[in-house]
Amino acid sequence: MSTQTDPTKQGPLADRIVIVTGGAAGIGRGIVRQALVAGARVTVLDRDAAGAGNARDDGADFVQVDVTDAEAFAAAVADVARTKGRLDGMVNNAGITEVIPFLDLDVTAMDRLWQTNLRSVIVGTQAAARIMVPQGRGAIVNIASNHAHESDPGFETYAATKGGVLAIGRALAWSLGPSGVRVNTLSPGLTLTERAAHITEDPEKHRRLSDWHADGRINSPEDVGAAAVFLLSDASVTMNGSEMVADRGMSARLGSG
Repeated sequence: MSTQTDPTKQGPLADRIVIVTGGAAGIGRGIVRQALVAGARVTVLDRDAAGAGNARDDGADFVQVDVTDAEAFAAAVADVARTKGRLDGMVNNAGITEVIPFLDLDVTAMDRLWQTNLRSVIVGTQAAARIMVPQGRGAIVNIASNHAHESDPGFETYAATKGGVLAIGRALAWSLGPSGVRVNTLSPGLTLTERAAHITEDPEKHRRLSDWHADGRINSPEDVGAAAVFLLSDASVTMNGSEMVADRGMSARLGSG
């Protein structure tokens, strides 16, 4: 397939081939939408077949795959690159949040969080890098969380997986950077996804949570998406092995709750 770019595309990601995992809903969908606005040609990888409609409504392609199936996930990444002719950007966003009291945490839950939140990031980064290194260029953005820095009871293993995402991002700067591939981490804070919509239904809770943020606003998925676009674009060319915390100052004020 030809790798010629489309001269009609405009924006910081004009005509770039980008994969977003978990892009059918939530923060992932915000990233997809902003990448499309920035001119990218986006493919969503998501385990939820029902999300295909959202992806296509947004203007993205869709591939159903479970990122915890390492072999199928890596094959899906390779297939997108083969079909599109290259791979310019990879966003490892798929993840789960489970609040489990630490003394009730069992190995099954540990494995579920590790496989989804951290192992899939490693697998996805490796699969993308195998394509990008021969190209001599590429940008990978891995989604962590401000829970990697400070957290709450019940989030211990979730926080550990997100801390692992930060660590692998730092470690890969010199593993892949000399080949022209950048790996950075984006750590959102509280975000008004579909799962968090209940916050806006309770005025007092909404006010209290808004007060945790320096500007009094809670992130939308598109807010986080705009940060991801920056990290995918040439505007962030000096950043490699770095973390961007996108939580409107929430983590800068400890004990704000």
